[in-house]
Amino acid sequence: MIINIDLVSRLINQQYPEWSDLYIKPVKNGGNDNRTFHLGENMSVRLPSAAGYAPQVEKEQKWLPILAEKLSLPIPVPIAKGIPNEEYPWSWSINKWLEGEHLSHNNIENLNQIAKDLGLFLKELQAIDTNEGPLTGKHNFYRGGSLSIYNDETRNAIENNKEDFDGGLLSEIWWLALDSEWESKPVWVHGDIAPGNLLVKDGKLCAVIDFGILGVGDPSCDAAIAWTFFDDASRKVFKNEINLDEATWNRARGWALWKALITYDVQKDSDKVKAKEAFNTIWTIVEDYKNI
Repeated sequence: MIINIDLVSRLINQQYPEWSDLYIKPVKNGGNDNRTFHLGENMSVRLPSAAGYAPQVEKEQKWLPILAEKLSLPIPVPIAKGIPNEEYPWSWSINKWLEGEHLSHNNIENLNQIAKDLGLFLKELQAIDTNEGPLTGKHNFYRGGSLSIYNDETRNAIENNKEDFDGGLLSEIWWLALDSEWESKPVWVHGDIAPGNLLVKDGKLCAVIDFGILGVGDPSCDAAIAWTFFDDASRKVFKNEINLDEATWNRARGWALWKALITYDVQKDSDKVKAKEAFNTIWTIVEDYKNI
């Protein structure tokens, strides 16, 4: 499926001609699950890139306006929904545009403050009523569900990379993550709390985007950023703010380990940049675990 400016322009012209005079251009770092485009100054067009991501549209259309009212940071709010046609087979969204740069270590003033603000946002999200919310499942790649679903591929990645890492120690960290399950009432999870989905303005966290794998379940998956982005001090700030019990924190570490391991395993011979990032995350997890 080729999703480009020409396709978006035709969809807008056909379904929302009142906006046909607005410029359209791709968003920098537009993501994988969806393709995102600027629509004028104040809107964005978001189109699923494959059939597996198409169910996200209805979910976002229904729940994002409800969640937005209860969160102190802005999140995407749908303005309109596009319908499938002979050229593009899935529903798509037009959202309010949110200003900001993707979070990086180069555009923030205080890492500890980012950790605190993100922890506060996640607590707010988890406190929202989940009645009739979408339970974790295939639609959100089991974010918020049991880590055990990824046991086989994690074990395989550990086995495949014993020359680079201490397989016994990684297995110990992984088994500790699998040793508990979320036993409380399901809570809202974003599902992909990562720098690319966090926006910064004037050095401060200003918005959270890309709720495509939103669901309700175990909040541990949303805390994996503790090892993928934060340093020792800010990790402690984040942990204190989000206030997860130790078992949930262990599962969060497991989520971070799973993703880093499978990324390293797949990319080590093909994408050195992604492999190095994954390697560094695994190293951070190991060093943090040793200091418990």
